[in-house]
Amino acid sequence: MTYCIGVSLDAGLVLTSDSRTNAGIDNVSTYSKMHRCMTTPDRMLVIMSAGNLATTQSVIQQIRRDVQEGAPRNVNTLNYLADVAEYLGDVLVAKIRKHTEQTGFVPDATLILGGQILGRNPNIYMIYPQGNYITTSDDTPYLQIGESKYGKPVLDRFLTRETSLEDAAICSLISMDSTMKSNASVGPPIEMMIYSRDQVNNPKHYRFDAENPYLISIRHEWANQLNHAFRAMPRLEEHAHPNGGLHIF
Repeated sequence: MTYCIGVSLDAGLVLTSDSRTNAGIDNVSTYSKMHRCMTTPDRMLVIMSAGNLATTQSVIQQIRRDVQEGAPRNVNTLNYLADVAEYLGDVLVAKIRKHTEQTGFVPDATLILGGQILGRNPNIYMIYPQGNYITTSDDTPYLQIGESKYGKPVLDRFLTRETSLEDAAICSLISMDSTMKSNASVGPPIEMMIYSRDQVNNPKHYRFDAENPYLISIRHEWANQLNHAFRAMPRLEEHAHPNGGLHIF
């Protein structure tokens, strides 16, 4: 399993992914889920993936091959991020169909595309195995793929379009840590890319292994603050009154 988060803000983008693909008792495998595309100077594009590893690797290889061979339709010839998302969807569907025909097994995968083409707004797209896609909104400025349920509440509570890049990065790391706490199939190294609007040649990339001091400090401080908040909750016996006994039958 995996967990990836893409956040689209007024200030830019924050992309976060884990690296665990298998977590058996005696077999833990890690592969990067974050791939920066080879692009022209007017754009910055990053793809994150969840699902069947063979499918996602073949999709990334096809995207790179299309650029290297100068295919008429590739990530550098399209002028809108939505068109890039549609192209990725077509590549994804073709790879899933090919593998299905060969093996009879449906190796689904889901992608997040994040980036910017200069002159247009940075944005995030989620591409489904069927090839269709969605983007973020003012009400929900983030998208998730993989094991999303454990890390969703903190994103819902704190993220808006106006959130700063640094705050969104911290929020994403807390979301990732909450997911790792509840699900062993998500794990480090954690990769993060912070992209400031219009700075296509200067995204900041971070990689946090399990013993990274900053990741550990985020985990401990979040746990401490949650514990303090819980202890400060109004006491039931002081603020609520029983309404009588249960009906006996």
